[in-house]
Amino acid sequence: MTTFAPEVGTQLPPLHIDPISRTTLALFAGASGDHNPIHIDLDVAKSAGLDDVFSHGMLSMAYLGRLLTDLLPQQQLRSYKVRFASITPVHGKPTCTAAVTQIDEDGGERLATLELKVTLADGTVTLLGEAVVALD
Repeated sequence: MTTFAPEVGTQLPPLHIDPISRTTLALFAGASGDHNPIHIDLDVAKSAGLDDVFSHGMLSMAYLGRLLTDLLPQQQLRSYKVRFASITPVHGKPTCTAAVTQIDEDGGERLATLELKVTLADGTVTLLGEAVVALD
C-alpha cells in the first residue's frame, strides 16, 4: 500500500470492475447468504416485471470497500455508509470512485472524509456513500 496523503479535492484512482456475470451473482449469493432469487433466477426476475436478474446492492458496497482497503489498511477506516440509488443489471460494468471532500482533526487524529460513488458505463449511479478514514 502506498502512503495516502490527500488534500481536499483529491480524486482517488478508480476501481474498474469486470462486467457482473451470473457466476459472480451466484458466488456472491453463496458467500453472503443472500439467496434472494431476484438476483439469480431469471424466471423470478421476469415474474417481477424485470428483463433479467440484477446484482446484490451489497456486492457494490463490497466493491467500494475494496477501493478503500486497496488504498488504506482496514484499521484506518472510521466510518462507512452508503445509499442505494439504482440497480446494477447483470453484465453491468461498475466503476468505483472516491474524492476527498474534507480533512479534519478529531481526538488527535487526522481524518479524511471521502465521497464514494459506483457508476455504470452508461453513467447510471447505482450507489452513493461516504467514508471517513484516518490518515497516517
